[in-house]
Amino acid sequence: MSRTVVVGLDGSPASLAAAEWAAREARLRRLPLKLLHAVEHWAPPYGYASLAGISAPAPAAYWDDPMPRDTFDQLAERHPDLDISMEQVEGQPVSVLAGAAQEAEVLVLGSRGLGAMTGFLIGSVSQAVLAHAERPVVVVRTGPWMDSVCLSTPDGNRPQVSACQPVVLGLDLSRPCDELLDYAFDAAATRRTPLHVVHGWSMPPAYDFGPAPIAPEVRDGMATAQATALGNALRPWRGKYPEVRVEEESSVGPAARHLVEAAADACLVVVGRRLRRSAVGTHLGPVAHAVLHHSPAPVAVVPHP
Repeated sequence: MSRTVVVGLDGSPASLAAAEWAAREARLRRLPLKLLHAVEHWAPPYGYASLAGISAPAPAAYWDDPMPRDTFDQLAERHPDLDISMEQVEGQPVSVLAGAAQEAEVLVLGSRGLGAMTGFLIGSVSQAVLAHAERPVVVVRTGPWMDSVCLSTPDGNRPQVSACQPVVLGLDLSRPCDELLDYAFDAAATRRTPLHVVHGWSMPPAYDFGPAPIAPEVRDGMATAQATALGNALRPWRGKYPEVRVEEESSVGPAARHLVEAAADACLVVVGRRLRRSAVGTHLGPVAHAVLHHSPAPVAVVPHP
């Protein structure tokens, strides 16, 4: 696998924001950046079809879209010390991007914003890539993070992240996994920012339908047990990343709601996606789906067994 940050371009404002975020991520990790533009298979109009029924080659102008080159030039000007390459590939965007994700350190995609009440639009291409990729994918939307999250160091050599904005990790204690924890701790260590770990839990179904209210001591006991389990799950990773300050949050209620609330002050939100291989296909889990649609911060989706 090539240690490269790859960003998918389609010319939209969201993909251009994703390209800027990817450039900063590549600089933070001291990795090269690749700009990838997937071009749909060209189907010529009737006037261009040959009499033999063989499609004529695409006109040269089809490959002359200035957007990838313009984006390359803009990023090179803003990040002169960054190793940037550009590739234009013919094929369906989902296939091209999913294939690129398998070979990348991380794939970055854009997401278009709609509004505070509606949330954000995860396009069909991004959603399909997220559901199939077996490497981390980060979804980025335009927003104030471009000015407030990544700041320049005095020497101008690399960006640094505002220490007041943590990386937020959504952790399911029933299925904690090394891939997810390692990505989140590494992201916080790279950014030199705290890691805010959110664990949402629910009371057993029997308590929801019981005839009497839950006794305070029962609820408090369960809350203590969940908080202890969270601390135990994080202890080995605290030892592996002693420089990362960890903030633990174990709260009763839907995990997605707690994560979206925490995302308001985050520089990055990290969630997991279980790898499923079945006849009915793959999909995003409900927590990842909700966070992708409502988090104002960039969201990293990390696949795991």
